[in-house]
Amino acid sequence: MRETPSASLVVMDELYRDQILEHYKRPHNFGHLEHPDLEFEDTNPFCGDEQHVTIKLDGDDKVAEIAFEGKGCAISTAATSLLTDELVGMSREELLRLPKDFVLELLGIDISATRMKCAMLGLKIVKSASLGKPAEWEDEGEAGDPAEAVADLGQI
Repeated sequence: MRETPSASLVVMDELYRDQILEHYKRPHNFGHLEHPDLEFEDTNPFCGDEQHVTIKLDGDDKVAEIAFEGKGCAISTAATSLLTDELVGMSREELLRLPKDFVLELLGIDISATRMKCAMLGLKIVKSASLGKPAEWEDEGEAGDPAEAVADLGQI
């Protein structure tokens, strides 16, 4: 027999889902910075998400400003919005050391294997911008159907 989640877990899950939808509809740090020190763009070929990040560094080589633009599903947009909120003040080395769990904790919900590339796109682009070339990236997730992105919105 399957155990029913406690009421507090259901409420927390709903709060995280609301947060994701809010960041999808009104992403933070959305736009383009003029004369960035670092920038990179990439796509998720499995679902068509596209993002471009621009970063300005301060005199200590730490993130002073960050912006991103592009189009994508709720998970990729919200994940990058949440991520960019956390990066101001970090050094390039700190950006490169960020684990995927950092983004997953920000999202606060379980991410399916087909949506993992969506959730990690922003982190991959930030790391690539920090390196000045495509970051070596373990192939996480699996190919998904873009139509599933619409179906996932009903679950979020």
